[in-house]
Amino acid sequence: MSYYPPPAPGGPGSYGVPPAPPPNHLVWAILTTIFCCLPLGVVSIVFASQVNSKWQMGDAAGAHDASNKAKQFAIWAAILGAVAVVVYVILFAAGVMELSQL
Repeated sequence: MSYYPPPAPGGPGSYGVPPAPPPNHLVWAILTTIFCCLPLGVVSIVFASQVNSKWQMGDAAGAHDASNKAKQFAIWAAILGAVAVVVYVILFAAGVMELSQL
């Protein structure tokens, strides 16, 4: 009786399940561009669009870096948009600005 080791997961010829690509945060980048802060949102979209292409070229470190930068710029865009809304609400509440001035 001979013993053969069980096949590796993922089918013949593979060495296991390949790691999943990092998240590209593209939806978050688009939403922050539309609703919060246009300049930071556009930068976030650029980095988000680089994630999948870098991953497919085998640049895992570059894909993770682009993913992190896309996330950071989306966070900053959301924060900046929230700060702008708070400032506008304070100015309206203080009577400094009126709807007719917009």
